[in-house]
Amino acid sequence: MNNQKVKILIVDDEPDIREILRFNLENEGYEIDEASSAEEADKILTFEHRLILLDVMMGGMSGYQYASLLRKKSNEIPIIFLTAKNTENDMLTGFSTGADDYVPKPFSIKEVMARVKSILRRVSLNNSIEESILKEGDLTLDLTSKEVKILDQQVDLTRTEYNILYLLFSNRGKVFSRAEILDSAWPEDGIVLERTVDVHIARLRKKLGSYGELITNRTGYGYTFKVK
Repeated sequence: MNNQKVKILIVDDEPDIREILRFNLENEGYEIDEASSAEEADKILTFEHRLILLDVMMGGMSGYQYASLLRKKSNEIPIIFLTAKNTENDMLTGFSTGADDYVPKPFSIKEVMARVKSILRRVSLNNSIEESILKEGDLTLDLTSKEVKILDQQVDLTRTEYNILYLLFSNRGKVFSRAEILDSAWPEDGIVLERTVDVHIARLRKKLGSYGELITNRTGYGYTFKVK
């Protein structure tokens, strides 16, 4: 695993703890973001983050509450609780809210680093299998075979149509301009008009049937694959 590509979010209301964690994690090559509260963390957190180091006792929303909120949103990002609440009941509460690990304060920085590496290694192994398949309901994209299926029935797409679908599907909710779609789907071609994108997307929508309705046009901005 290349640590420089791994982004971690530290959420703790104690600046000294955030500083020591940042220092040691950055020395290991990780990219670090910080938040002093759960509310701030929720504004910072993106799909690029691979792990949260989360304090339990904070002003406002507690770490337990924030973990529960993330899981209710179906956000499965790994969470390691860092907390002075270290009774057996506290640990059970932490795991029941969706934590992946629980490190009591005061902690050994070496132990925290070992826990971080262990969880990221496990997640990386799981994702290496899961990320080869993109899925939305009965619609699947196999990134290895480059096959698209609906209810296990193959959808016959051209290379360009597949490239467009992959771009939008793998970035669900993000809007791409026609120019960006052209750069991604026609990277080696010569001059291609932006309106050509509309023609290919119209054909793609038709082939995808009801799933084609998830590809929408934001007037003045471009196309996106809606998140259900």
